[in-house]
Amino acid sequence: MSGQVSAPASAPASDPVGTPGSALLSGRAHAPVSPPLLRVVDLAVEYRTRRGPVHAVRGVSLTVEAGQTVALVGESGSGKSTTAHAVVGLLAPAAHVTAGRVELDGRDLLTAPRRELRALRGLRVGFVPQDPTVSLNPVVRVGEQVAEVLRVHGLADRRTARVEAVEALRRAGLPDPEVRAQQYPHELSGGMRQRVLIAIAMVAGPGLLVADEPTSALDVTVQRQILDHLEHVTTETGTGALLVTHDLGVAADRAQQIVVMSQGVVVEAGTPDEVLGRPRHPYTQALLAAAPSLRTSRAHALRPAPGEAAPADARLADASSPDGPPVGSSRTDARPAGAASDAAASALVPVLEVRALVKDFALSRAAGGGTLRAVDGLGFRVLPGRTVALVGESGSGKSTTARLAVRLAEPTSGQVLVDGADVTHARGRALREARRRVQVVYQNPYASLNPGWSVEELVADPLRVAREGTRRTRRDRAAELLDLVALPASALGRRAAELSGGQRQRVAIARALALEPAAVVLDEPVSALDVSVQAQVLDLLADLQARLGVSYLFISHDLAVVRQVAHDVVVMRRGVAVEQGPVERVLTAPEHPYTAELLGAVPGRRALAAAAASATSDAAAAAAGSAP
Repeated sequence: MSGQVSAPASAPASDPVGTPGSALLSGRAHAPVSPPLLRVVDLAVEYRTRRGPVHAVRGVSLTVEAGQTVALVGESGSGKSTTAHAVVGLLAPAAHVTAGRVELDGRDLLTAPRRELRALRGLRVGFVPQDPTVSLNPVVRVGEQVAEVLRVHGLADRRTARVEAVEALRRAGLPDPEVRAQQYPHELSGGMRQRVLIAIAMVAGPGLLVADEPTSALDVTVQRQILDHLEHVTTETGTGALLVTHDLGVAADRAQQIVVMSQGVVVEAGTPDEVLGRPRHPYTQALLAAAPSLRTSRAHALRPAPGEAAPADARLADASSPDGPPVGSSRTDARPAGAASDAAASALVPVLEVRALVKDFALSRAAGGGTLRAVDGLGFRVLPGRTVALVGESGSGKSTTARLAVRLAEPTSGQVLVDGADVTHARGRALREARRRVQVVYQNPYASLNPGWSVEELVADPLRVAREGTRRTRRDRAAELLDLVALPASALGRRAAELSGGQRQRVAIARALALEPAAVVLDEPVSALDVSVQAQVLDLLADLQARLGVSYLFISHDLAVVRQVAHDVVVMRRGVAVEQGPVERVLTAPEHPYTAELLGAVPGRRALAAAAASATSDAAAAAAGSAP
């Protein structure tokens, strides 16, 4: 079988990383008599397509012991999710296991009858899928979906199952679980829906938890709460966890072993100290370099504020900095700043401004009635060429604020101003002009772009709606916009379904720029992307701001990303701005306890900082050794 990369189980343990996979197969100093909880041996999976077979997983081997967490790390297309789906027997119809074994307590699941697999899933093996949008039943209340697991496996009657479901939602970190249990998935935020999936996976107390990016949609504090809960479960009950993630910080903090995959094979494996502190494979090193850091900013990404001078060459990165990326990347540790910029900026008319903004939502009777205040007295300004970031937990009101800013929702009270003009209650032509000046890029490029439309249709559509130009001139403009976002003109004829996540988000950005807006609202624009693709998109946004002078309202729960892209930051909690100011001040010397709590919850800060320091030390030693 081609692509075999795993070492035999007898691989010497003296090699800290060894042949890929050896650290996991060699076991401990004293191997247990009983079989491991999960053993994957030489797994191979292929997808059958019209163009022939695609080998998605080749020769993958790993072991998960009871009470142990193993992180499977890699980019989209690396095979990590396919491996996880093979473990739980939920491969897509076009995917087929062509070789290998998947053993649970010594029993090969690949040869088990379907009836046995169905009995194991949920009871013995819990699975947390990545996308709650397609994983939850939209017409069934979330509490009922959690309770169903207990009833199907005969663990509780209907009444008891409802009580247990509420407790499971509480343990998963869902606020007001009694109320939320009576709501439908569409009434919850993305982060809340993800917590419902975790509650469903954990409610029956499985021995093995397979989690496919379980916290990628969650803010750092809720992420920490969920991961703390998963860690408690594995420690107290002996549950093993296979954690699929692209977040190296999560892997560093929560896993005892890390397996790095690229193009379907395991390229490196070992403990977090080994893999992150002394990475041997270039791919692992590249992942570490691309990971965002709270200690660095992207000065080139920021168009100098009025009164500021641009660096002599802000595009040059310090390749030897602790968090520095590979040569050719565009990170830097310096950001232009100065007191003069504040005075100059205060005289400018904001591109976008909100004043005392309030938004109330009426609750259904099932949710207790009354109103929920999603935004409460919010105010901030986005100046020309500047980036303002909105940060906060899921449900803090960030996305609601974005919808209010682009007039996709009506505020209860307060004002929305575009170029100094009040557009709070604008209609007709005035509203169309306001929306032309402020465009939006949504979080999920897989949901925001029509998969059946061509790239040309997607990018040119705003021009068509605005009745600008002819079909030919719109096509030419679409080609220009693709060039602006670093996509070839040949992509015009491709459909959105044929593009990768990073390419789709570039198309979404090009579409948002079609009408030459003064500001773009970016609602979690990189949260669905891998770290290296994330870095590319952030660099693209930076270059566009420098070239076009466009302003950004950047909504994110990732403080490391915010640190790199924003001039100013507004920290939101339960609809209220608890702190706002220059990003360096807020993220290095926070004044509000909630901001400090957010910073303290960022995963992997110590481990990744140590890895970066180690890499710098090694580079310095190598340079010293090569000096004449």
